[in-house]
Amino acid sequence: MKMMKVGLIGFGRTGKAVASVILDNPDICLEWVMRKSHILEHRSVPEFLGIESREPGFIHSIDEFTAEGLLDHLPVDVIIDFSSATGIHYYGKAAADQGVTIVSAISHYEQSEIEVLHTLAEKTRVLWSPNITVGINFMITAAKVLRRITPDTDIEIIEEHFKGKTGASGTALRIASELNVEACEVRSIRAGGIIGTHEILFGFPFQTVRLRHESISREAFGKGAMFAAEHLIDKPNGLYRMEDLMLPYFGSSE
Repeated sequence: MKMMKVGLIGFGRTGKAVASVILDNPDICLEWVMRKSHILEHRSVPEFLGIESREPGFIHSIDEFTAEGLLDHLPVDVIIDFSSATGIHYYGKAAADQGVTIVSAISHYEQSEIEVLHTLAEKTRVLWSPNITVGINFMITAAKVLRRITPDTDIEIIEEHFKGKTGASGTALRIASELNVEACEVRSIRAGGIIGTHEILFGFPFQTVRLRHESISREAFGKGAMFAAEHLIDKPNGLYRMEDLMLPYFGSSE
């Protein structure tokens, strides 16, 4: 099988963790990292992270290349975006025009940016997941199945994050939307350095079901991005959710 070439947008705390996961995957090559800052420009990601690797993985700033120039000079099969909501405006059109798969893990987009994703999906494969971990998306999919089985069950959604995080998490709001729970009913806890914990409580008259997911390290986001990239690469053009990639496994008997 041909090695998949990946470009990474964003190199903050999560981006660095995602890069380390990509570098650890022998079937995927990290071609480059793109970020707004000139800090670390032209540094090797494997060298910076202290990971032994022959992959190029050099860091570039968006001032160095247009997106078209970047993809012409350093072509990739997939772009993984862990930057900000505005990042899609930099690379989206160029990626779609060249048929590059887009995996976006941005926690929140405005409606105008969601419309951009739909437009890009006409030309290539696009996946957007506010929380791209495999575990959280399994939990959401399982919760939707239980919700269909018992539509009148009481549901509580509780999310926990680090002290400085403001507002309900994008993941919690997505869970609420998927389960037809009012966003204002999401319960938020802020304490210490919690990376992210989400719990869905189903209250029955004589039993309780709790589905709980905890992110132990940011590498979990890298594993989810790899799952998405590997499952999208042969799909037809369109806008996908992680649920679309996971549901086939629910019906598998193997």
